[in-house]
Amino acid sequence: MRWAGWPHGWRRTRDRYLAIVLLAELAAVLSLAAIKGDRTVAELASTYGVHPNQIYAWKKQLLDGAAGVFEGGAASEDAASTARFDLLYRQIGQLKVEND
Repeated sequence: MRWAGWPHGWRRTRDRYLAIVLLAELAAVLSLAAIKGDRTVAELASTYGVHPNQIYAWKKQLLDGAAGVFEGGAASEDAASTARFDLLYRQIGQLKVEND
């Protein structure tokens, strides 16, 4: 039996997924490099084939969202622990009623 190739549409989906993942990684690398300042934005743009305005936009997005990395952790942990305690209290109450 001869191999017929990838299923229809699979390759396109895989390529789109890889493009999104690789673009996110490239954006992270270039925005961090722009923040470090070891190389100019023009040098980064010519090396990686990206428009300088795009690097500036990624840099701005990283700087704007950097504080959220540290703020969101405690709030999400508090919400998760509160939900867990609520569930446990409900189960304890239900067991109490069943035992009585």
